[in-house]
Amino acid sequence: MIGKVKQWLGIEGVKLELVLPEEVDSRDKVLRGTIHLMSLNPQTVTGIKVVLIEKYSRGRSKEKLIDEYELGHTFIGRTYEVPAQEVVELEFELPFSIVKSDMEEFGNRNFLFGGIARAAKFMQAVKSEYRVEAEAKVKGVALNPFDRKSIKLKV
Repeated sequence: MIGKVKQWLGIEGVKLELVLPEEVDSRDKVLRGTIHLMSLNPQTVTGIKVVLIEKYSRGRSKEKLIDEYELGHTFIGRTYEVPAQEVVELEFELPFSIVKSDMEEFGNRNFLFGGIARAAKFMQAVKSEYRVEAEAKVKGVALNPFDRKSIKLKV
């Protein structure tokens, strides 16, 4: 009985780990990485969703605003058998596109505007953080395994 509850909650089930490069060049428009799947018991993974998210913050203290943008996503729709005590490696490619703010578009017009845009971004404490999230769908499990890793995106 306890074993079935553990399996349904995913306690001794599949563990998912993202292996990503530390820095990705945004001009490539593709993020390449690896997913490691491991389990204490044999399990079946029916699909994996991978998403690249930008956390865009601006402003200070009470006036701070935070938005999140999905820059790209992919779904691996294949079925994988994860044997007990073994690691299954899956390589993936995640296509993405960068969303530029009006201030960044203004700064890209010429050299002079670039300096003005950098100063305005500094004054408003504009900051972008990027992360990759992956979630696997596991057959017969209520709580799906997931992983989240921060990366540096060279813009």
